[in-house]
Amino acid sequence: MGHHTEVPGRKISLFNLAVVLALTLGSLTYGYTFSITSTTLGQPGWYLFFDLSSEATGPKYSYTQAITGTMNGLFCAGGFLGSIFIGWSCDAMGRKNSLWIASPLAILGGALQAGAVHIGMFLIGRFIGGFAVGILIVLIPLFQAEIAPPAARGFLVSQHGVVLVLGYSLAAWTGFACFFSTNLSFQWRFPLAEQCLWPLLMLILTPWIPESPRWLIMNDRMDDAWSVIIKLHGVSQNDTTSAAASFAREEFYQMKQQAVADKATASGESFGTLFTKPSYRKRILCAFFTMFASESTGILVVYNYSVLLYQGLGFDNKISLLLSALYVSVACAGNYISSILVDRVGRVKLFLIGFSGCLISLIFETVMVARYTGSTNKAGLRAGVFFLFIYIFFYGCCVDATTYVYCSEIFPSHIRARGVAFSLSILFLTALVYLEAAPTAFAHIGWKYYVVFLVLTLVNIFVVWRLFPETKGLSLEEIGELFGDDVAVQLTQLTMEERELLDQKILSEKSMGDEIHIEVNTERSEGN
Repeated sequence: MGHHTEVPGRKISLFNLAVVLALTLGSLTYGYTFSITSTTLGQPGWYLFFDLSSEATGPKYSYTQAITGTMNGLFCAGGFLGSIFIGWSCDAMGRKNSLWIASPLAILGGALQAGAVHIGMFLIGRFIGGFAVGILIVLIPLFQAEIAPPAARGFLVSQHGVVLVLGYSLAAWTGFACFFSTNLSFQWRFPLAEQCLWPLLMLILTPWIPESPRWLIMNDRMDDAWSVIIKLHGVSQNDTTSAAASFAREEFYQMKQQAVADKATASGESFGTLFTKPSYRKRILCAFFTMFASESTGILVVYNYSVLLYQGLGFDNKISLLLSALYVSVACAGNYISSILVDRVGRVKLFLIGFSGCLISLIFETVMVARYTGSTNKAGLRAGVFFLFIYIFFYGCCVDATTYVYCSEIFPSHIRARGVAFSLSILFLTALVYLEAAPTAFAHIGWKYYVVFLVLTLVNIFVVWRLFPETKGLSLEEIGELFGDDVAVQLTQLTMEERELLDQKILSEKSMGDEIHIEVNTERSEGN
């Protein structure tokens, strides 16, 4: 490293940044849609309208528990099915076309929840919303990874995590603000209606988002791919001398050569090959443990039931909603810190630091909950809140955004959609199990439920340390070598002299130039 490669590889053009940020509207949709019902559980108007009990006593309590469990369960089930669907549609229809499916579904899901006249309508909306964001949570980091320059890929893909948690934060503050409304219907309907806004903005911007150049290359649309690549690098068709133009040519050449190699490899492959071919199987294991370890910190259980947890620690509804909003704001700031660190520190080190920090802080949190829930010991109750915030600091700064970066970059282009879909389906399945069990577990074993997450996190730290290869700084094509695949063209490890020789070769060999549709003399401008 430290050679000629790092400068153009790190440069982010304004257009590239704009596309990445436009895609994060999908991240915002996921974060807000997932999170908004945790504030709904703190709104008296919601319980009143659907004839549910907000008290942990009485004949309606068990029915209310079943509804809250079903609400989260249906969302996770929809998310699981959406993530499986996108694994197919992303390859069959393209990355951009898949956005046209997710956004309208997310709007429909939000509208059904906000306008619900009975609990069945609300739950159907929750399922549809889950399906929509199941598509988006796979598609957005995958799309971002395929258009990001290698040395800045961690930062750009991390924006998915940053904005996703911004969605959590927006939902929490909206819920907190609406709690003060004297209109009990507005109190819970407006926050649910707001979730339609983000996919609507996504729908408006989608025509201006380019297709992934790697998908175009895999589908033999070379002129279109080259047109997108030069636009992403911020160079004109006439530019043949700048460092950015040189890097664009080399990157396109690498993508093209790797696509040829991948297609030859993929001709005899099936879905089962993901689990039988050693290099794919190692990726699948890494993807599984990335998402399984992330969820097994207990993050969604801690957050989704945070309002109820604060109430258990002795705080009223208003303070519980405020603490929940502050909690996700810390998480949002942590994710941005993570996006700055990930290309410098590396993915694996961040995971190890994050999981260790979550483990230690959750141990202390468990002790506080066990000792002081239901008591009047203010110092103990405050300590419980303090360790929750330490916990989310470690998770936000080291784990959250990094999971999307890692899973979106370890698979080769021809199986990336299926690989990321598998990764996120594990997230939803694991979350489904933990969230569905949570109301019953808290009712019967209380704080002991957290012990499950403590044991699993300890095991997962060892797995990550032993199994995960570091991917920072490499192009998506070169990461294959870490898993035992052949890489057609090496770029990031070349010296300045080697890079210049390769660029001269690309420019001088007319047959190669024709093959990859790079028109050096700019007499044509195909694909523009």
